[in-house]
Amino acid sequence: MITVHAAIPFVGQKPGTSGLRKKVKVFQQPNFTENFIQSVFDVAERPDQASLVIGGDGRFHNRTVIQQAIRMAAANGYGTVLVGQGGILSTPAASHVIRKYGGSGGLILSASHNPGGPEEDFGIKYNIANGGPAPEAVTEAIYQRTTAIDRWLAVDTPDIDLDRLGQTQVGDMTVRVIDSVADYAELMESLFDFAAIRTAVKGGLRLAVDSMHAVTGPYAVDIFERRLGFAAGTVRNAVPLEDFGGHHPDPNLVHARALYDTMMGDDAPDLGAASDGDGDRNLIIGKGIFITPSDSLAMLAANAHLAPGYAGGLKGIARSMPTSAAADRVAAAMGIPAFETPTGWKFFGTLLDAGKATICGEESAGTGSDHVREKDGLWAVLLWLNIIAASGKSVQQIASEHWAQFGRNYYARHDYEAVETKCAVALMQDLAAALAQLPGTAFGGLVVRACDSFGYTDPVDGSVSSNQGIRILFDGGSRIVFRLSGTGTQGATLRVYLERYEPVGGILDAASPDMLEELVCAADAIAAITRRTGRTAPDVVT
Repeated sequence: MITVHAAIPFVGQKPGTSGLRKKVKVFQQPNFTENFIQSVFDVAERPDQASLVIGGDGRFHNRTVIQQAIRMAAANGYGTVLVGQGGILSTPAASHVIRKYGGSGGLILSASHNPGGPEEDFGIKYNIANGGPAPEAVTEAIYQRTTAIDRWLAVDTPDIDLDRLGQTQVGDMTVRVIDSVADYAELMESLFDFAAIRTAVKGGLRLAVDSMHAVTGPYAVDIFERRLGFAAGTVRNAVPLEDFGGHHPDPNLVHARALYDTMMGDDAPDLGAASDGDGDRNLIIGKGIFITPSDSLAMLAANAHLAPGYAGGLKGIARSMPTSAAADRVAAAMGIPAFETPTGWKFFGTLLDAGKATICGEESAGTGSDHVREKDGLWAVLLWLNIIAASGKSVQQIASEHWAQFGRNYYARHDYEAVETKCAVALMQDLAAALAQLPGTAFGGLVVRACDSFGYTDPVDGSVSSNQGIRILFDGGSRIVFRLSGTGTQGATLRVYLERYEPVGGILDAASPDMLEELVCAADAIAAITRRTGRTAPDVVT
């Protein structure tokens, strides 16, 4: 029996770059979650009796929303729902399930790297049939529907058992609870030389993985410990918890400090890695060396041919605009295209679907390839392991040889979190207004060559995205980028990206903070961050 529930629109249901994110208590308001999901179902393109994939990162409120989404999907004419066991599906695994089983789309319940728990964050993102995040035209249509929604539909049925594999009928719809790990692990085995990695493990290769009590724990234990033979306990914090153990599931040098300390110790493993709440981000640390996400993208692209899945070469490399230009230098050397897109993985989707790019990455710890349509944290770790096993080189050797060949892009991101929104918006507006006067201006030894508000025209579908961040480009290849983030749930996050290029033969082995100090001073002088926000230092440096 389908029940029609009256609805009144809520203000503020506009999806950002990664879906709709709010505090749990906001989603717990009567009709709030239902209004948004119904708006998705009302505008989503799908055939009759379509399949829908549902899963999340296991955070608080995950199971409650999954049960309601199942009831609503049954009432809205879906024929099948595929849901991860226990309500768990990492974001890249969900993308793979959509693609493998021909789903019309999927609901991914996550707030990614944001903290979880009753007082913390929750999120819902809709992915389309290619497995990737809904493009802007779809998210805008969802938003417009939320402003006019007047009813939502559901069938009246008890909760299903999310922990038991198998099929259940909900109204006329079939619900299949699937193994959250098996399909994804098999995909990884098709891309990488597991035999070579197992041989390296037997020869002494050591790994430390921090799953941060988030979604990748079960995947990491199965792949690294069971399939590849790393020692039990290689995966730390492997059990997904609704509040991530009270920690912040963000794989950076602040929130994964314990892993960093391990990797800087005398008896460090060969490779250290961490992943975030929903499994799409990664942190890579070698014995005694941190690899920035921008450098990781470039180094993975340069060595991807060592893995069976990429032995035929790359079609192109894509990076988000704030990501360093290190990958561009690799693409130039390979004679393949390099694409610079706005922030948000959805912008890579058209490039991947059109066969224009093979490997993509973002400075915010996301790298991936055309195997799915999301960034993929464990994929990046496995590619690093494959490169180490095939080359016999350490992370330090791989990095040093890379910089000697391509030069080095020293890089950091400074996050000023929970800045008063009005203050942050005014800062960016005034900065944009000053762009015409900046070229030729000197800030210490840095001279502004050019500056702009970055815009992007998709080379495949022609869609245009404007005002994607402000770029200040200096003579010699250094730059500063200013951007407001759309992933937080409180105030605004001002992100300042600092990049200094050192050519081959330059200073390639210095500490990044020392090399970026002049850019830090220039950023404050250009945008008046301290004066306008009252902040004398960023909250997070990555």
